[in-house]
Amino acid sequence: MNIVYLNGQFIPEEEAKISVFDRGFLFGDSVYEVIPYYRGVGFRLEEHIERLGHSLRAVRIKNECNWHAIMDQLVEQNGGGNLSVYLQVTRGSAGKRSHAYDNSLEPTVFACCSPIKDIWQAGADEITPLRAIVTEDLRWHRCDIKSTCLLPNILVLQQAKDEGVEEALFSRDDKLTEGSACNLFLVKRGVLFTPKRSSEILGGITRELILELADEHAIQYQEIDIDYERMLAADEVWVSSSTRGIIPVVEVDGHPIGDGNKGPVWQKMFELFTEFQRKLMTGQ
Repeated sequence: MNIVYLNGQFIPEEEAKISVFDRGFLFGDSVYEVIPYYRGVGFRLEEHIERLGHSLRAVRIKNECNWHAIMDQLVEQNGGGNLSVYLQVTRGSAGKRSHAYDNSLEPTVFACCSPIKDIWQAGADEITPLRAIVTEDLRWHRCDIKSTCLLPNILVLQQAKDEGVEEALFSRDDKLTEGSACNLFLVKRGVLFTPKRSSEILGGITRELILELADEHAIQYQEIDIDYERMLAADEVWVSSSTRGIIPVVEVDGHPIGDGNKGPVWQKMFELFTEFQRKLMTGQ
């Protein structure tokens, strides 16, 4: 039996119910986070909570919960181990459908768990590279807010699957921004490049860790605008996310990236990233 958290209670998932007038349901008036737990320990938990706080402030939803305690207890009640916590906070329900709201609303807070793979034990050889397409970025201009309004992301990922590949990359004003649910990196002559932080990309927790590891291990990197031609000419392309880690992209729009295989800089960063995880989660 899976246990979920809803508005102060830990209950079986089949007992969880919200109002049909909840603004998250009616308008997508809500934000979320997804936090990996390895062996019962939150991965970069403080950074995830900080980003949640940014999203809540940006949309002016109350931020009054002990997120750390909620998620830790939820993971414990679901047996610990390797779990992904999905946390969603909506503006709440006014008991009617109305675009307008007032500050008396109490947020709806929901969280659930699902199993995830132990990335560091899999090893680089077990990581399956991706093929991707590039599609126009039709999302709103506040992608730094981790909103649940994900219809554009859903549609482009389905488009990718319809075309027989695994990922979609967004392009806005001739600049690559990010993937359907991941940040973007490329490598050229040993130098790592990633799109600059802005309101048009989500500041990924794993993205920031990759840049920290690059600093620590003398891997040069630049945050720059990346156009389509630069990406196709890259030696390597990667995407990253908290639950999937770092995954190489070996083909874009039918064009091979580099020699069409996992690249040496990805191999190095994958080792650094998974070693960081292993030490953090095992204490060894």
